[in-house]
Amino acid sequence: MPAPDPAQTVLDTVLDMFSLENRNDPYPCYHAARELGPLVATPFDVHLVTGHDDCMTVLSDPRWGHGYSAGISPIRPGVVAENIPGSFIRMDPPDHTRLRGLVSKAFTPRAMERLRPLVERTAERAVASALAAAEFDLVADLAATVPITVICELLGVPIEDHPRFDTWVRALARGLDPDPLLVEDELRGREIAAAAFSEYFRELVAERRARPGPDLISQLATIDDAGDRLTETELQDICVLLLFGGYETTVHMTGNMVLALGRHPDQLNLLRERPDLIPSAVDELLRFDPPVHFTNRVALQDRHLAGRDFGRGEAVVILVAGANRDPRVFPDPDRLDVTRFAGPTPAPRHLAFGLGIHFCLGAQLARLELEIVLTTLLRHAHAFAVLDPEPTYRETLTIRGLQSLRVRLEGSRASDLPRTTQSGTRTAP
Repeated sequence: MPAPDPAQTVLDTVLDMFSLENRNDPYPCYHAARELGPLVATPFDVHLVTGHDDCMTVLSDPRWGHGYSAGISPIRPGVVAENIPGSFIRMDPPDHTRLRGLVSKAFTPRAMERLRPLVERTAERAVASALAAAEFDLVADLAATVPITVICELLGVPIEDHPRFDTWVRALARGLDPDPLLVEDELRGREIAAAAFSEYFRELVAERRARPGPDLISQLATIDDAGDRLTETELQDICVLLLFGGYETTVHMTGNMVLALGRHPDQLNLLRERPDLIPSAVDELLRFDPPVHFTNRVALQDRHLAGRDFGRGEAVVILVAGANRDPRVFPDPDRLDVTRFAGPTPAPRHLAFGLGIHFCLGAQLARLELEIVLTTLLRHAHAFAVLDPEPTYRETLTIRGLQSLRVRLEGSRASDLPRTTQSGTRTAP
């Protein structure tokens, strides 16, 4: 038998990783990529960064950026920065620094904590409805309900416009995948969705400027930091990014969370016995199966990484989901362990929210929503069963999420389970 061709092995591994056939369980592909080395060349003229430590190095170094404004990104060659939806995902310093500084004023911990009652009410209603139905689609009836209600309330967007958003969000999510993997209709769909979103928010921003309210769009429209204000285009782009990020990724993480716990009843039972573990369990669930599986960076300056020199304009794809299961950092990484991030010596940080200057702006809100949804489920359902042994995933690769997930809930016989705050403090129901 002839010896395996190393080049063919690399190619097969990379193609397997980006194949929709492996969406149900891509993790063996990530392990195989890591075994090939810290950097893996791809047919798309970029290298994969496979290990946790190297991924952290790239994410935390501002000299690795996006490169769109400088016109040096090979990720989407020929695409101008203005056609990349979402302001932060196309910007590098100093523009990114300025814009994020202005927007972060509206995302303080106190501001996010004020949303807790809304999240709790929304989760309670969604779980009560699910219990009444017995069997339901977790994605449509719970995972989507909480984040869209919260982000619409936060921004000041009419919730009745949600059906339009869902179509646009799906087009943008697919458009985040590498362009060589997209067909012409998908590339065009990304452009149409971005333009539709921008037009929608152009009109809504104008309305809020004329009649401001307590919502985030009104706050952003009136932010003035020593004369520095957001332009109309910047404000529209930020609104697109916040709605997309605050909805799409949280929907998929909620689905991933419930599916993982349904497949690991021992860990679900442990959370019932110890609800104080819920905050750390959310971290473990984010590590175990995050919604964002890849992100990319471009060398804004010549860089050296994992034994290779990268020139300005060369790109890497960071395997976020693979790094989160690096056995050199997380022992027994394919095992779900809700105690992994608890106690005096928690595991090293996962990369589900990114790192460095591009760390997810809405991370605290996402944690809040996930903790409350999980707490509410545990309070009101003494058992739940995942009815789809092999659920269907959407065709997106960068953001991996369920198309649907049929679940059956049974009402709780222990509804006095104490509530758990975001910090893990137990309170009376």
